[in-house]
Amino acid sequence: MTNRDLIEGNLALVHSCANRFRNKGIEYDDLYQAGCLGLVKAADGFKEELGFKFSTYAVPVILGEIKRLFRDGGAVKVSRTMKEKARLVLKQKEMLESKLGREPSVKEISESLGIDSFETAELLNVSLPPVSLTAADDEEERQTDIPVESEEENIQNILALREILSHLPEDERQIIFLRYYRGLTQTQTAEKIGVSQVQVSRKEKKIISKVKNCMLE
Repeated sequence: MTNRDLIEGNLALVHSCANRFRNKGIEYDDLYQAGCLGLVKAADGFKEELGFKFSTYAVPVILGEIKRLFRDGGAVKVSRTMKEKARLVLKQKEMLESKLGREPSVKEISESLGIDSFETAELLNVSLPPVSLTAADDEEERQTDIPVESEEENIQNILALREILSHLPEDERQIIFLRYYRGLTQTQTAEKIGVSQVQVSRKEKKIISKVKNCMLE
């Protein structure tokens, strides 16, 4: 499997990791961009011969890049040339977002610019705004703690989820694969499996409810 296949097939991992940091002081788009950089780095460093599943290897790397935003607070020094390239990438991202009506993937941005996915993700990460880890009020300035689950717990959750999904009926697994691993919309998924969008929506809600209940058991 190529790096591109690993990246395109595991974007749902980025969303899953980024969701853990919602409402913690950084915009979701920025969390997602940092997570994409982690995914690209994971794909670049993954060695299948070691016997690990890619998701097991990738989750800590993705989380590491997201947590770097909180640790560094945008303090990393970057060259003027890289900043200029980052502005071009952001401009292209905005143009594609307007054209597609959704946020473009790292792959779509990289292909439209004629550069590789790793460089695109890195340039997107350069443009992230600084974040303060201190919160000031009328009385004092205090440190803001960012609650983060342990990487071991995250890996355990991923493995538990994979086990649950492996026991779902084939039609339910297909919906989850197309929606969360391929990143297709409900309409696109419906076209793939030959049902209506409404049916996909109803089935998806039932599957997610089933999976959540299994995770809580």
